[in-house]
Amino acid sequence: MAISFQSDEEVLRKLRDRLRKMSDEELIRFGKEVHRLAENPFQRQLEEARREWKRRRKHPCGTIPNGGNKE
Repeated sequence: MAISFQSDEEVLRKLRDRLRKMSDEELIRFGKEVHRLAENPFQRQLEEARREWKRRRKHPCGTIPNGGNKE
């Protein structure tokens, strides 16, 4: 059993060939799927944490409601 490796250039050439053969709809679907797969799984969590931090900083007295106490 032989194992062979493809160079990055060869992989890209084959991908480009595949992309050229796709219809517009297939290309859009492919792009959306690759975007979803390539997304950092922690990016959304980070964005939500930042939104919450900004929301807290907007509070008029500069602190979170109830002084940050869990009641």
